[in-house]
Amino acid sequence: MQATNLAIGILFVLGGGIAAQWVAWRFKLPAIVLLFALGLICGPGLGILHPATAIGPYFHPLVSMAVAFIVFEGGLALDLRQWRESGEGVLRLTAAALPINWLLGSLAAHYVGHLNWGTAWLFGAIVVVTGPTVVLPLLRHTKLRPRVAAFLRWEAIVNDPIAAILATLVLECLLISSSHTSDASLAAVEIGPHLLFATMFSIGCGIFPALLIKFLSARDLLPEILRIPMILAFAMGVAAICNLLMQGAGLMAATVFGMALANLHVTGMSELQRIKESLGVIVVSCLFVLLTADLQRTVLAELSWPIMALTFTVMFVVRPLGIYLSTIGASMSWQERLFVGWIAPRGIVAAAVSGVVGLQLQEAGYAGANMITPAVFALIASTMILHGFSLRPLARALKLTLSDEPALAIMGANAWSTNLARVVHDRGVPVLLVDTYAPALNKAAGLGVPVLRAELLSVEGQESLEERPADYLIATTPDAIYNGLVCARMAPDLGRQRVFQVSPGIARLDLYHGLSRDSRGKVLGEPAWNFSLIDSRYAQGWRFGSYIADETISEARLTDGPAMLFMIIRKGTAIWVFSAEDAIPAEPAEGDIIVLFMPPGQDVSQTDLPVTDGPIPAA
Repeated sequence: MQATNLAIGILFVLGGGIAAQWVAWRFKLPAIVLLFALGLICGPGLGILHPATAIGPYFHPLVSMAVAFIVFEGGLALDLRQWRESGEGVLRLTAAALPINWLLGSLAAHYVGHLNWGTAWLFGAIVVVTGPTVVLPLLRHTKLRPRVAAFLRWEAIVNDPIAAILATLVLECLLISSSHTSDASLAAVEIGPHLLFATMFSIGCGIFPALLIKFLSARDLLPEILRIPMILAFAMGVAAICNLLMQGAGLMAATVFGMALANLHVTGMSELQRIKESLGVIVVSCLFVLLTADLQRTVLAELSWPIMALTFTVMFVVRPLGIYLSTIGASMSWQERLFVGWIAPRGIVAAAVSGVVGLQLQEAGYAGANMITPAVFALIASTMILHGFSLRPLARALKLTLSDEPALAIMGANAWSTNLARVVHDRGVPVLLVDTYAPALNKAAGLGVPVLRAELLSVEGQESLEERPADYLIATTPDAIYNGLVCARMAPDLGRQRVFQVSPGIARLDLYHGLSRDSRGKVLGEPAWNFSLIDSRYAQGWRFGSYIADETISEARLTDGPAMLFMIIRKGTAIWVFSAEDAIPAEPAEGDIIVLFMPPGQDVSQTDLPVTDGPIPAA
């Protein structure tokens, strides 16, 4: 029976969580909302899952370790160069906004939620956090401008451990106060030194293993097979050790460890980036389902009008007012301030901390302590739903997003790739021509095509590409090996089905003797379409052209003739780049843009294909 329950739990938690993530990706929905709903249905709804009962006393420690992994993952994304670019706004959101939100949240809890002062201060400390478990997945699904994304990312990751420690300190002050009211002098004497030591110890525990990893890597004393296991072991280890010293200190240590690794520029971190992102999706999915499923129906039954009023006061008054006050005089636009003032979803840390401290406060006999958990979960549910569904529309209305149109990056500026970029650009499709040689980009820039002078294999190039993110990539340089390197580097970010390169030659495409599929992109067009062939045909007068189909056409019909089919564009949906390695042929529909490479003297009017618009004149 126990094995059966375990299998059911794994099915709903792991299987259901990943299924919810896929549905969210496929239909562009906030994954956190689906995960929260799944937990409610499986837990208090149908009573299928009882995580705390099934796992026992190890449930909350396991949750703490999982959260530590998430903030470690977030710490890896905190590059100090981003801090320098948007440092003032980030500093305001972390150093100034947090105490203001704590004060305002506590006042709201007392006067609106009718909680006594001790419980109100604890509630205010818990809800100042904006969890990375919620914010980071939302950022992945929304093309925010880098500066705004940096504001939300830094605030969520930095404030997460600080808020957990703040809640722990408030709880300690309440527990040592014999009169059930905070005694500032007693707290300063008994807790102040402990807090200072725990903070310094956590920072040291985060920095030291990062320096050790860099030391071992630089001296070839760390085998590649042990690099990632050692880093993950350090992340979990420092979190566990620091949590023994003070609850919440482990989150700070894990965050500092991730930041140190990111800014020490330890080699070989790209493999860790890929693994931790995959693990992060699994951990976040499981945590949301487990914590939501662990809610008791009695907790949901304690929801009342004062709690709902408190929830909406925190969302519509406390957070916007706190951000407004803390960013007065900052170099943030009013659109950025308005957006950050609204988007503040709470997540795993708030849920985990409220469950632990609320129980301890109840055992100490504080009146109203039983209302902390339902009040926090009401805020979590409301912010996840309202902020999750409103983030993209609000960012778009405030012009804080990049284009939602599928975008194409072309690496390698030459005569025919410039012609291709111009044809795509003139159809209103976002395109970016990338090269390291400025004169090669001048012609495209003169034609109005967006260009980027950067090396995509460099950190600077990757950061530059984030400002104008691409969904598809075509590598068109004469160097087949370099094309493969670029595609292999971009594949984890864009997807292996979205990176293409000019054919390196038929012999090199052999799946056993030729270039490994993991080391190159999908072949552009047919295997015989190597760079020399396309370049020579362009010299003979071949040019790219495009037209809009007025009925459904088969791919076989498009490829039947002298013209070479390069891509099919469905605006707002996808770009299908033709490849002989396609498992499923594309099916162009009415309204799709067809891009062809045509011989001299031929235009669309000379074909028997349905046409509503002729080709764009050659460059």
